[in-house]
Amino acid sequence: MAVTVVGIGGSVRADSQSERALHAVLAGARDSGAKVHAVTGDELVMPFFDTAVTERTSNARELVRALREADGVVLASPGYHGTVSGLVKNALDYAEDLREDERPYLQGRAVGCVGIAYGWQATVTTLQALRSVAHALRGWPTPLGAAVNSAETRLGPGGECSDAKVAATLHTIGRQVTEFALGH
Repeated sequence: MAVTVVGIGGSVRADSQSERALHAVLAGARDSGAKVHAVTGDELVMPFFDTAVTERTSNARELVRALREADGVVLASPGYHGTVSGLVKNALDYAEDLREDERPYLQGRAVGCVGIAYGWQATVTTLQALRSVAHALRGWPTPLGAAVNSAETRLGPGGECSDAKVAATLHTIGRQVTEFALGH
């Protein structure tokens, strides 16, 4: 059975360190047999979420469709002032459009979480915030999450990582999301 893992993250800056981390996790999911889909950069630019607004932009509709079809989810956010970026948080707010679904929000889905920032404090608090949001959306954060300090670890455009341990962690998160979705 093929599973789909959707990755959400990055920043409006194309090919950011957080987007590269997201792709590294998705590579781990792909290597474990998942079909992957990334929603990054400009695809995350949407109006502030508002429950009173029923007409959604094409980016918002695509994000909600991807989440609805996802068997697993990966969240990767840059740490801005100690927490999740507004861009990523706003995208996650659109999961509210799944509230009436048979599987509301992220219910029953594994959620891999990666916080990445230039320093340990924001990195760790961003990871914790992502895990808290995953819980609030009824998702199951994977046992392993990643706090990537971009002051010490650099990710390349092809998924290469300057730290073998961080590379292994990111790959493992993708594998855990896929294995959970497969019921292993």
